[in-house]
Amino acid sequence: MTRFAAIDFETANNARDSACALGVVIVEHGRVVDRLYALIRPPTREFLFTHIHGLSWNDVKGAQGFDAVWADMARELAGVVFLAAHNAPFDKGVLGACCATYGLAAPAQSFVCTVQLARAQWAIRPTKLPDVCNYLGIDLRHHQADSDAEACARIVMAAQAAGWCYGA
Repeated sequence: MTRFAAIDFETANNARDSACALGVVIVEHGRVVDRLYALIRPPTREFLFTHIHGLSWNDVKGAQGFDAVWADMARELAGVVFLAAHNAPFDKGVLGACCATYGLAAPAQSFVCTVQLARAQWAIRPTKLPDVCNYLGIDLRHHQADSDAEACARIVMAAQAAGWCYGA
């Protein structure tokens, strides 16, 4: 089994570079080996999604910017074969926009979308994260980046246990 990381961003507003929280769960040999979580100070004080994730400017104003947070995360992500995210185009877009804003190289790893994986592996519909977690019996505190990342990791682990193999 490959080493992979599940990743989840929460954003402050509609700007893709407005990440305000990041959760990462690293899995190796079918076991969770690390859990990382960080609040992020976005480039602006505008928060439109507090009603979704509960975070506001006051929660993150003293946090590090994305560049500092990502420097720590990138070291931890060295050696992962792929990144997994639920609705991967969103998280990949946030990561790319944040990297661009701060002049950082985006990671080279490909993304596995657990929405697509859940549809292909178990024919689950609808495939919102709470729906997939309910189907698989995974605990979830939705829109909390650490919990969403852990749930995503557990979806990939369940697919691997059912015979799915990355790159196959």
